[in-house]
Amino acid sequence: MVIIEVSLLSGFIMTSRSRVLLENTTIVKKTEVKANVVYIYLEKLNDESQTFILQLEQVIQVKNLKPASIKIYDYYQPGGLQISYCSGVGS
Repeated sequence: MVIIEVSLLSGFIMTSRSRVLLENTTIVKKTEVKANVVYIYLEKLNDESQTFILQLEQVIQVKNLKPASIKIYDYYQPGGLQISYCSGVGS
């Protein structure tokens, strides 16, 4: 099992519609939202490119937002292969 861990930007939440859309795909086993982090559980990864779109809603205006991080790792070996990515805020 593979986990995609998405740290949300300060002041943003994931919409419930976004969660439903994610869980209706065949590759996503389940999603969890804890504090400001979204966990997307995948049964497995393969050679095919995958795109996941999270719809976010801004609930609090925050100045000087810092980039959010996305981590991908194996559930059974979290210390093994890990891919990290930081993204900024779109204009």
